[in-house]
Amino acid sequence: MDLAATLLPWYAHHARKLPWREADAGPWAVLVSEFMLQQTPVARVLPVYAEWLTRWPTPTTLAGDTPGAAVRMWGKLGYPRRALRLHAAATVIRDRFGGSVPSEVDQLLGLPGVGEYTARAVAAFAFGQRVPVVDINVRRVVARAVHGQAQAAPPSARRDMAEVQAILPAAAADAARFSVAIMEFGALTCTARRPACSDCPLHSQCAWLRAGSPTYTGPVARPQRFTGTDRQVRGLLLDVLRETDGPVSAAALDVAWSEPGQRARALDSLVADGLIDPLSDGRYALPGHVTAN
Repeated sequence: MDLAATLLPWYAHHARKLPWREADAGPWAVLVSEFMLQQTPVARVLPVYAEWLTRWPTPTTLAGDTPGAAVRMWGKLGYPRRALRLHAAATVIRDRFGGSVPSEVDQLLGLPGVGEYTARAVAAFAFGQRVPVVDINVRRVVARAVHGQAQAAPPSARRDMAEVQAILPAAAADAARFSVAIMEFGALTCTARRPACSDCPLHSQCAWLRAGSPTYTGPVARPQRFTGTDRQVRGLLLDVLRETDGPVSAAALDVAWSEPGQRARALDSLVADGLIDPLSDGRYALPGHVTAN
């Protein structure tokens, strides 16, 4: 099955116009987008992404600012440790790579916050390399079109990358474009809940459709609850600090969540993660805050 022969023309006509895909979007812009898009929808990322690159157009400009500024700018994207890791990655890029995002997968994997997916996404999308890029959308398309399954099996990095490697076009430029095409196809057409099978360009090739679209019977991951969790409380506490120019008192944080035990547990975890700094006077600040003498 030559998925590229079908999906590359489809992508040329259906791809969303996203700023990190523009011809003038350099490696730093791609890296920033990949950090922000982890577990976060495109619509929520777009405004923060634009503000981020306006303020910090290069890794060096971000590295020269405080980690707290990065956490503040991160806003409501969720999982704010990503902001700290992106700041740390920018610092490494400045100090070890002269301010330029490295191009090799092994070098990218050495950056804070960069895992297997992000390293290969940057190598492919920013540098046009022939490397397998595997996310949930890609895994779903392969599961249906190639294996005839409604959903992908639980992830296995070695297996998943080998399967995607096998369907990449031989030419690096085509492979890089196919990597974003199959990802886009999974996001827009071959979706998890309501795939647009009647309009699918792979309709005649898809093993799942040929098998009669059988129901998936494998293991299913349970959706994570958010309301009332420590994760929600962490976000509310961070909101207090992001919405204030300087340090805040413990009393100001108390207002964010009424249950003292859970609030204290969430606050302790934020301090342990480096997202909040406790000050000697009993107040709290975003990391990197300098107290005036």
